[in-house]
Order: sequence, then structure tokens, then C-alpha cells
Amino acid sequence: MMDALDTQKLEREVTAMYRDVATAADAERHFETGRDLAERLGYDAADLQFVPDAAIDSFAGVGNAFDLAALEPGESVLDLGSGSGTDAFVAALRVTETGSVAGVDMTPEQVAKARDLAADGGFHTVEFREERIESLPFDDDAFDAVLSNGVINLSPEKGRVFEEAARVLRPGGRLAISDIVSEAQLPERIKTDADLWAACIGGAEQVDRYTDLIEAAGFEVDAIRANDEYAFTSDRAENACQTYGVRSVSLCARMEA
Repeated sequence: MMDALDTQKLEREVTAMYRDVATAADAERHFETGRDLAERLGYDAADLQFVPDAAIDSFAGVGNAFDLAALEPGESVLDLGSGSGTDAFVAALRVTETGSVAGVDMTPEQVAKARDLAADGGFHTVEFREERIESLPFDDDAFDAVLSNGVINLSPEKGRVFEEAARVLRPGGRLAISDIVSEAQLPERIKTDADLWAACIGGAEQVDRYTDLIEAAGFEVDAIRANDEYAFTSDRAENACQTYGVRSVSLCARMEA
């Protein structure tokens, strides 16, 4: 499949899709964005009132794993695929100014927007970097928790993403993510469609394979649950959901202490 998927085209499609999310939040897509989505996924209104509105407008998450992350004041947190910063800002509220949050994203417009919002909003303990989640610019054992929301499915190297997450986590650190998976194996015509990858569908891994990749990186999966509140918005995406069991899940996994 990796040979059949044009990964350079995929990167262009993903970058274009999420550039659009950053700059035109109300455009029509396969998926929903914005405050209504965040509230439906269970984000705490007390948190959202302190998150910049422009970040929430570009929120494109597929779940809410903050209860699984159980962030504590003073902790160091990494957000993989941080977009315009909603999850990073919520994490910063949880770890307080005694902690720190780093976000990485490969889309320049998302990173620039998140940096501006952090500066304007006084989020002094939050930084954003333009990097790829398959190759993180951080030392080993640098973080207490790694978050990600609707992003790892976009990577054609998911095993590498989990290996990098494991590398930068301290012993006992946890991975708390929401992502798109499938119950059945997707056919090649979907898995090699860069547009459907960029829409968070084509890269959906079978859920058992997904957790196998996490465990192979050195994690123990503690919990996994379906996010029934999440739904795609286009007919094409909905057809994939009904035919192949494409859906959103949240999970928490831990490194050995």
C-alpha cells in the first residue's frame, strides 16, 4: 500500500486541507470544525472560555481525551498535530504556569496562527514548532504526557509516530489520543486516495492493528472507547463509515514506569 500511495501528493493534500482549516474555518469539508464540535465532544466550557476564539474556530478534533490524559499542574505536555492550538491551550490551563506545553504541526499557516494566538493570549508556557510528528525535535524522556487529536491517522508511518512518542515520554508517561480507525480493512482504492487521507478517512487503520502498533512501540493500552458524538459531514465520508466501520475512538496508553 505504501508503494501505491503517493506520499508526496498526500503531504500536499494534507497541508492544503489544514491550511484551509487555519484560514477559512467555515469552508465545506468532509469533517466539521469549530466551537459546536468541541462542545459536543465534551470540552469543558470553563476551559473554552479561556481558549482564543480563533483557535476554537479552527478546531478539527475527533474526540476529547483530556479525562484520560489526567494532566496535573507542573507537567510537561506534547501535542502532536497541534493545529491552531485548541488542545495545547486547554493542556496549558490544566498544567498551569508551573508546567509547559509544546505543539508540533507540519502546516506553516497553522503554526503561525497558533504562535500569534499564544502571544496575544498570554500563553507564555506554550510553544509551537513546525515539525513532523514522525521525527520529533525533542530529547528523550522530555514529557510527562503526549496528546494527539485526529492527526495520527494522517501519517503513512504510524508505527514511527508511536515510537517517537515513546522516546520522548518519561518512564510512566502516558499517551492520550483521539483518532480515526476502522473495523474492517479499507480497500486499496480508498487507502491510496490522497484526498480521503487528508479528510481523515483513507489513513484509518484497523483498530486492532492500531493498538498493536502502539504496543509494539513500548506502551500498554489502558483504555479505549468509541466517540459516538463524532460524525463526518459529507456523503462520501459517511458511506465509508457505514461500509467499513470508520469511526472515532479515544485511548490512553502508558510507558512502563
